[in-house]
Amino acid sequence: MKNLEDAIEFAIAHEINWTRDPLAEPGNYGVHFTEPSPWNVLLGPLHSRGGVSGVVYKGGELVKSWGEPSRSDQTFSVAKSYLALLTGKAIELGLISGIDQSVHDSLRSRGNKGDLGFDGAHNSQITWRQLLSQTSEWSGTSFGIPDQVEHFRHVVLDPKPVSGKKGDLRQLQTPGTYWEYNDVRINQLSLALLYVYQKSIPQVLCEYFLDPLEISQNFIWEGYENSWVEITDPVTQTTKRIQSVPGGTHWGGGVRMSALAQAKIGQLFLNEGAFTVGGIQKQLISAQWIKAMRTPCPLAPFYGLLTWLNPGRKTFPGASESAYFMFGAGGNYVWIDPELDAVVVVRWIDPAHFPAFTQKMALALI
Repeated sequence: MKNLEDAIEFAIAHEINWTRDPLAEPGNYGVHFTEPSPWNVLLGPLHSRGGVSGVVYKGGELVKSWGEPSRSDQTFSVAKSYLALLTGKAIELGLISGIDQSVHDSLRSRGNKGDLGFDGAHNSQITWRQLLSQTSEWSGTSFGIPDQVEHFRHVVLDPKPVSGKKGDLRQLQTPGTYWEYNDVRINQLSLALLYVYQKSIPQVLCEYFLDPLEISQNFIWEGYENSWVEITDPVTQTTKRIQSVPGGTHWGGGVRMSALAQAKIGQLFLNEGAFTVGGIQKQLISAQWIKAMRTPCPLAPFYGLLTWLNPGRKTFPGASESAYFMFGAGGNYVWIDPELDAVVVVRWIDPAHFPAFTQKMALALI
């Protein structure tokens, strides 16, 4: 247990330098403040956060937690992986014919009419796979924020040199031929899923995943002030007003969830989409979809379907090569490691120290 305690002490000693109260220090919290004007705005709420917290599952058993593991804090881009889960479920339910169907055709087949962001010669080509692998090159404005704001964005895992200043307009490539981490396009993915399901995305996540896992308590997924849309049922022609939700907290809002709840979702991934309750195993999502989520993108071998990978163990030396991750800004990590048979959640750790944390934690898990 000494190695485990050493890893935990290391995490606690390396808390991210973001303020714990964004209302008191709004300039020292979140990622949108680094944007060029006029896109450095808040569209959804921010909330105070706790200190460094974490959860460790080994062999399917909870072996350790620390900090405030039951506290529901904003998860930032960890929410992206939940959108990938919901895309896979929509395919299983027959709401989407397949991952390589164009989003345009999926929306039309569900009876949606009008320009929903996937019309035109460029955007109508885009497939669900391209959105999930960050290769869509979707072009447009989503709830007031243009995709341009993420052009030339640099992420640490991407070795591709940045050839321009973030937010400068660059020439778009053919969908499927260029990898770029782009939060605006993920927000558009979430909106497309709303039109596919024709009901609230938080409600759908609870129905198919959180309720069966018994982790929907204190879960909140918040949208933007301007992200309300009207959905018309193609059969009854009745209209309802639903809030679309973002795939992160870049401009506020997003998922609020505890470390314990995140760990259970990570365990669902480790169990290939299955969980056991009362001695009965249930398959919440197919093992094939979980495998697809951790399959490397040919253009970015460090990325799957809205998950991060660890090729060659170069980025996270303590994690195995088969490990994969859900990441969120602010030092929010869900580490799923099949070789170690473990799930580790750590929140609010300084990202510069997370690779060393993986080494220390691995010593306790081997």
